[in-house]
Amino acid sequence: MNIQREAVLGAALRSSPALAGKDTMTTWRSGTCETNGINVHYLRTGGARHPVVLLHGLIGNGACWTPLARALEGGFDVVMPDARGHGGSSAPHHGYRYDDHASDVEGLIRGLELPRPVLLGHSMGGMTAAVVASRWAGSLRGLILVDPTFLSPERQREVRDSDVAEQHRRTLGMRKSDLVAQLRARHPRRSPELVELLAEARLKTALDAFDVLTPPNPDYRAVMSAIDVPSLLVIGDSSPVVTLEMATELRRLNPRVRIAQVQDAGHGLPFEQPERLAEVVASFLRELAQ
Repeated sequence: MNIQREAVLGAALRSSPALAGKDTMTTWRSGTCETNGINVHYLRTGGARHPVVLLHGLIGNGACWTPLARALEGGFDVVMPDARGHGGSSAPHHGYRYDDHASDVEGLIRGLELPRPVLLGHSMGGMTAAVVASRWAGSLRGLILVDPTFLSPERQREVRDSDVAEQHRRTLGMRKSDLVAQLRARHPRRSPELVELLAEARLKTALDAFDVLTPPNPDYRAVMSAIDVPSLLVIGDSSPVVTLEMATELRRLNPRVRIAQVQDAGHGLPFEQPERLAEVVASFLRELAQ
């Protein structure tokens, strides 16, 4: 059963202190959808417009899409869920594989009765969006993937065997102010607002969420070959995940895939070049809406 509850975000109801005082947030809604035995928290800009669902990556949350949502809200109903184990969503001790994340997204779309939304996902959210589109294409208007986690089995094992989960365990013991200072020093090009949102999101990410790194990932070539909706693959010019060569191969596998490359960006493209990403995404969405 899917049950959803919403509230208009006011000063006392904002999901993130980093967003306090932002006038553009006053008409956004904060809601919870019960699906697959968990609560999925989301932000929503609302309005009688075509819906766009934004799926974040590991250690993010829906609020991290704030710059893009602001750019899109005038023409689209933007929905920004927190994946399980992230933000305000439930954090069960299991169920963090891509099939689980995809089922949560499908349940959210059904629960909110979103008519043929466009899915947009970054990193982990990109793979999740691709899995949903590969098995649910008839219910979608389009797909946008921003440097999704399309990893070879060898690279998956490298990530699993790295210390990223242990690093996160240590991070969870940090004060937010210290983490913000660390992130500002590491990513000087990112806006102070985004750094604040990313720090908040990381501190609200359960350690169990790192189980998504356990191999095997879905076979991204098979997933992309099965997708039958207009698709845009957005990558940076220094992406460590989806290279231009990989993107070109995926376009050969599926002629419905279009490629856009953003300069001066790596895997953190939504945070490094939010304005440019908004331009690319808005242009593609306008074409789909025609």
